[in-house]
Amino acid sequence: MTTDSTGTVFGREQVRRARFAVATVFTVHGAVTGSFATRVPWIQDHAGVSAGQLGLALAFPAIGASLAMPLAGAVSHRFGTRTALRGLLALWTLALVLPALAPNLLTLCAALFVYGASAGMSDVAMNALGVEVENRLDKSIMSGLHGMWSVGALIGSAAGTVAAHLGADARLHHSLAALTLTVLGLLACQGVLDLRSEPDEEPPPRFTLPPRSALIIGAVGFCAVFAEGASLDWSAVYLRDVMDTSAGLAAASTTAFTLTMAVARIAGDKVVDRFGAVRTVRVGGILATVGGLLVVASPNAVLSMCGFGFLGLGIAVVVPLAFAAAGRSGPNPSRAIAGVATITYTSGLIAPSAIGSLAEATSLVVSFGLVTVLAFGLVVGAGVLRAADRKAAPSPGAATPSAAAAEPRP
Repeated sequence: MTTDSTGTVFGREQVRRARFAVATVFTVHGAVTGSFATRVPWIQDHAGVSAGQLGLALAFPAIGASLAMPLAGAVSHRFGTRTALRGLLALWTLALVLPALAPNLLTLCAALFVYGASAGMSDVAMNALGVEVENRLDKSIMSGLHGMWSVGALIGSAAGTVAAHLGADARLHHSLAALTLTVLGLLACQGVLDLRSEPDEEPPPRFTLPPRSALIIGAVGFCAVFAEGASLDWSAVYLRDVMDTSAGLAAASTTAFTLTMAVARIAGDKVVDRFGAVRTVRVGGILATVGGLLVVASPNAVLSMCGFGFLGLGIAVVVPLAFAAAGRSGPNPSRAIAGVATITYTSGLIAPSAIGSLAEATSLVVSFGLVTVLAFGLVVGAGVLRAADRKAAPSPGAATPSAAAAEPRP
């Protein structure tokens, strides 16, 4: 049995409630991302930066996240999982206000650095708690949690679209959104598991290299996130430039990709419970590879759109399973989860620019040939996610509160 900070034993009903609490946290986290993304044009105009300067500034969230993620384990060790998540999530929701306040490039870069750092730490903390709840429920929930993140991102982006259409000042919009999401996040955190380290347990290091297990698991996550970033940012351009379609049909390809990903993530837990993590990712890799081949070899736009849909379907559950595998991969899950998160964030950062650079040197068809090769990497590397299978992981009762608290990411 696992106890909370007051020594109370967690019952199954408490763990079920904790599942819904963590799902709400994921939704809130995604809503911040969606709210920000829709107002980037307003922020660019307010800061008075060019497209190139904006591209530079938008690298700072990933830089901040990568540097701050290893700190999440130390924060959880020091304050306990509930208090740590409460503070880190509030920091993230309130950080939404900062970019819209920036009057120039320098302050925008600083704001986005803080925005990314708080995003990364809260991302790691909520994923670690998701793995902990999954262990205690003895059923897969990570894919569904990431599906709820996508739902939150859709809600945030929908509200942002309405605000932009009405011409609302992003400072006011983001202030109201931050206040609302902070309240919702704090209420949700009341229901998460509160796990603490033993008094004599050595705290995790603040900054350390990820273990070898995280590098291997992260490599599989890298392939999936690279394909996701490439498809999200370049699918519409591919349909327009290569397939010579209308702007509306080109945009529909991105919708097909995001929709299949969201549906697959929400339904993914039942598939993982039925077939296991390795088989699910291997079949997903095959689907993604077929999708990539359809994109690069199809003679018409309809088949290319189907290809992007297959790509989204195939890679949807990989990142949730990578976090689950990292959380069970060794004696120091905090380092493993932070390591995998850092690798996947890096992949998402470099994918769009890498596709663009390769397309400029060759063609977009060649660029998505690279995406297809990486998709096939999921078939080859699926075995490293075996730890994501609950039967291959330690039983929930075997996990100590201190190990859980040591576990520290739309």
